[in-house]
Amino acid sequence: MAKFVPQSEMPLGDQVRVRREKLENLRAEGFDPFLQTRFEVTSDSAAIKGNYEAMEGKSVRLAGRLMSKRGMGKVSFCDLQDSTGRIQLYVKFDEMEEASFQRFKKNDIGDIVGVVGDVFKTERGEISVRVHEATLLSKSLLPLPEKFHGLTDKETRFRQRYVDLMVNPEVKRNFVIRSRFIKFMRAYLDSRNYIEVETPVLNTIAGGAAARPFITHHNTLDIDMYMRIATELPLKRLIVGGMDRVYEIGRIFRNEGMDPKHNPEFTTVELYQAYADFHDMMDIAEGIISGAAKEILGTYQVEWLGETIDLTPGWRRLTMVDAVREYVGIDFGAITDDAEAVAAAKAKGVELADAAEKTWGNALYACFDQKVEEKLIQPTFITMYPVEVSPLTKRSPKDPRLTERFELFVCHSELANAYSELNDPIDQRQRFVKQMEQRERGDDETEMLDEDFLTAMEYGMPPTGGMGMGIDRVVMLLTGADTIREVILFPTMKPLD
Repeated sequence: MAKFVPQSEMPLGDQVRVRREKLENLRAEGFDPFLQTRFEVTSDSAAIKGNYEAMEGKSVRLAGRLMSKRGMGKVSFCDLQDSTGRIQLYVKFDEMEEASFQRFKKNDIGDIVGVVGDVFKTERGEISVRVHEATLLSKSLLPLPEKFHGLTDKETRFRQRYVDLMVNPEVKRNFVIRSRFIKFMRAYLDSRNYIEVETPVLNTIAGGAAARPFITHHNTLDIDMYMRIATELPLKRLIVGGMDRVYEIGRIFRNEGMDPKHNPEFTTVELYQAYADFHDMMDIAEGIISGAAKEILGTYQVEWLGETIDLTPGWRRLTMVDAVREYVGIDFGAITDDAEAVAAAKAKGVELADAAEKTWGNALYACFDQKVEEKLIQPTFITMYPVEVSPLTKRSPKDPRLTERFELFVCHSELANAYSELNDPIDQRQRFVKQMEQRERGDDETEMLDEDFLTAMEYGMPPTGGMGMGIDRVVMLLTGADTIREVILFPTMKPLD
């Protein structure tokens, strides 16, 4: 007699063959699971477990995926997984029609079923559903990953997020938190009379940030177009037009490298408020992130990248000059000469990019970028950036070499960037021209000159505070994720072939 081999122990090819044979047999019997349509669901696993006393003995209708089966005879125990969790099914031959029971026994792990039954507890005290009716709603033609090892390879998890969510239900937590964070942020801004708007993804000029764009082609117009690298310039046009408080949550595309903190497409919120400045934006950034942590997690304390982060309001605010003085030991506030500034930076082992002008501002920023950023663990606003690296920012009235800008750093990661927006069209044109000169020297991440935006500014733009915040990175902070791919449902992946 041939030895019985459980399907789960067969080679993958044999398991697939057996499942397809079961499908064909069902069709031959006049039942096609893929022709099943609506199934009324009246409850879910979490509701039953959370309200057992009220639900005991009640009839319920559940639907979900079979994740395990135990027992081969007249009684079977199965785990049904729905969108809220798992619950045990108790299936007994004399509790349902014999034909239905026999069909149910042939179901495979991974199949999607609808069941009707009553709620009870087993002798071991496990909340379960005693099944009276069962319908196969969809057949799983591929077996799920082996239960003891599951789906643990990160590359496979990210490529097949649908399987990841099936067999690693804890993964869903990150995306629930992501959804709740965006909901919180919308409510926060809406309550402050901001209006949510939408601006084009395709543009004839890539502007609003220093980044390399993706290029596509518009067939009807026969022109190349750029996928947006920022939403800044269209939103500031709306400020000019009299929409005093606007924000947009949307996808941004940058043709750059991939690492644990970067994905070529990512989500940001950009917001602009007339008659405000970068100090107002600091208050909003702190309010959104600390408020979301308290509401979603119930605490200001989070664990991220091996550090305990305290998000209690009252975050540190430090000028870039002060930060470099504290962490590098160079007092750029006492230096006025470009050559002296460059020499001081080089003496600390700081390198200036070949395309960058050898100026005081570029030397200051290089010191910060290479020596300070990595040391910023607790929430810190770094303010007053050099004008050379802030082409869209208002100059400081106290020092024209600096701009009223901040970046927010948590655990040496930038989470937000904000300005007192430049509203002088003459100064803006001069800065665009300098950016174009850098582009001609080979820096393809510098700003393009946007004539229409300059025209808008010439009509008069009020003093404005603006901010961009990386939603993916904030969600990494709130979930403790160590890579951006853990908080993007479908991250960009290199094709297997």
